[in-house]
Amino acid sequence: MKTHTLTPSSSSSPPPTRISMQPAVEPDSLRATLLRRRSLSAVLLLAAVALPCSLLYLAATPADNWSPLSSSLRNSSAISRHEEVELRRVLKAAAMPDKKTVILTTVNSAWCSPGSVLDLFMQSFKLGNNTAELLNHLVVVAVDEKGYKRCTQVHSHCFALKTPGVDFSEQENFMSGMYLKMMWRRLQFLGVVLETGFDFIFTDTDIMWFRNPFPRFYPDGDFQIACDNFNGKPKDLNNKPNGGFMYVKSNNRTINFYKYWYSSKEKYPGINEQDVFNYIKKNSVTRGLGVNIRFLSTAYFGGFCQPSKDLNKVCTMHANCCIGLERKTHDLGVMLEDWKKFMSLTPLERQSRKMSWSVPQNCSFAPLG
Repeated sequence: MKTHTLTPSSSSSPPPTRISMQPAVEPDSLRATLLRRRSLSAVLLLAAVALPCSLLYLAATPADNWSPLSSSLRNSSAISRHEEVELRRVLKAAAMPDKKTVILTTVNSAWCSPGSVLDLFMQSFKLGNNTAELLNHLVVVAVDEKGYKRCTQVHSHCFALKTPGVDFSEQENFMSGMYLKMMWRRLQFLGVVLETGFDFIFTDTDIMWFRNPFPRFYPDGDFQIACDNFNGKPKDLNNKPNGGFMYVKSNNRTINFYKYWYSSKEKYPGINEQDVFNYIKKNSVTRGLGVNIRFLSTAYFGGFCQPSKDLNKVCTMHANCCIGLERKTHDLGVMLEDWKKFMSLTPLERQSRKMSWSVPQNCSFAPLG
């Protein structure tokens, strides 16, 4: 069979190609195939470099890139617009001279009935060493209507935190379903407070205040939390924290951390916020947020789990490691009597005598019955 030869028209044209009846690869097809292979290699190389970099960037700035963190708790069901206005008014009225720091506690009607925990809590400020003035900066957050009414009878700064369709008025046993709802609702609310620009000390009402805690806080700590058991190292994430006492500064790190902490309840259903904190405190998201976590020494912030041994140093004492409102109320009353005895001593006697607490007595984790 006769064949024909094509002559290139320029030096950039492909070399002469013999045309025959046998199958052959066209030059344009060959060039396209090579181009596709090179493009695929480039894409794979780019992906290999970009993916780790993207993950690193996300870890460093999760608030800007992870949608759950970009939303505001104030825009969710946490609080209505009317409640937000009222909250700002109450926080502003209670703020310390820096105009941005408050003390917060939460109660329901069971905890603030006459002679119950709220009365003992407020009495401790009056009996403490130069703590009475701090009551002017305390906001009592009531989670039910009766609790709010009782608060307005005994204190100047009260806020009604409503939760539609939920009744938080009764005493709830530790880790019961309603108890868990109450704890997560509280955490959500504290995140809203941070978003309004206020720093806060949050304190459970079953914590007695004996000294001003501010001198014992760490200047570089964004989020500072008391411990059930403190190992002596304030930066060690292996400490066993207790969410009943926290000092938190309002900044982007803590605001985003509270959003992440609250959102984590979906990953850990049936668990309280304190245990979830233990799960997330070491993970990559928390590290990426850059929040400076500090654990407070039980020498100053003690409790029944690990008491403050020196009454000359103690700032607060918590009725932790204890279930049952009656048990708590009894032992907190005994604790205040111990403090009264200590304060009745002369300054020299306080230093020379090694007084110790006579509690816990009734308090324990033993089942109620």
